[in-house]
Amino acid sequence: MQWDGTVEGVTPIIDWILDAGTIVASFTKEGVLRIETLEGTMSASTNDYIIKGVQDEFYPCKPDIFDATYELAEDTE
Repeated sequence: MQWDGTVEGVTPIIDWILDAGTIVASFTKEGVLRIETLEGTMSASTNDYIIKGVQDEFYPCKPDIFDATYELAEDTE
């Protein structure tokens, strides 16, 4: 999921992370999205992608890294 930097935009991200069964994210009153990762606490910036890794961990990824690493999946329906 890509975060647009808004309070409204953070709600589905927090819900997605919480639905995974582990509380690993928080949204501060200063508007910072913090995510507990395997490497420690990371802060997400506006337009960062929030990624779920192979060990069910979550972490932010900068848009340029995301675009260079991943490609759009084809619709299999």
